[in-house]
Amino acid sequence: MSQTESERVQAIYALQKRILSCRLCQEQGYLPIARPLVDGRPTDRLMVIGQAPGHRSITNGRSFSGPGGRTLQQWLEQAGFAPDYLHTHTYLSSLTRCDPGRNPKGNGDRRPSPSEIALCRPFLEAELHLLHPQIVLLVGSMAIEAFFGKTRLEMIVGRYKELEHALLLPLPHPSGVSRWLLAPEHQELLRQALQILAEWRVKYHV
Repeated sequence: MSQTESERVQAIYALQKRILSCRLCQEQGYLPIARPLVDGRPTDRLMVIGQAPGHRSITNGRSFSGPGGRTLQQWLEQAGFAPDYLHTHTYLSSLTRCDPGRNPKGNGDRRPSPSEIALCRPFLEAELHLLHPQIVLLVGSMAIEAFFGKTRLEMIVGRYKELEHALLLPLPHPSGVSRWLLAPEHQELLRQALQILAEWRVKYHV
């Protein structure tokens, strides 16, 4: 390992320590208790960016540890990745790092506010800069809009763009709360996105 690579690895671990010690959302009254989560290795070349960790992930200390994670792993396997690739070779990140709590309306998790996302955004930017991921999967509308702007899933799933040498691929959220994938035409868009991911897996040896 070159000295430059060693410095990069140490910088990623130092960043993860800063994320874990962050209490900004708690101090500013957005959360009663801040319990940030990090999940990934400096060697990971595939990165997932979601909305925020859920309560299961925080409790288990493992991102995407609920049903959504199982669905996301199934999607990866459809694209040719190995079983458990999600939790062994994928850097799992999110717009915010703490569980935002339940939706007051009782339907899934609460969407983090723009102010909460802004507090966490420097962490995400630093991860992208240090990790140099080959492929970034943007999971769910909030993560997609953070990089593509306001859009509808049916206008963006099945397409991609390049950002500073990283390939950004939008995917619908794998949570069972979302009903978007019930439409056959939306399932076809997901199939197209996973076909793109399968081609990248071979081309870039991810």
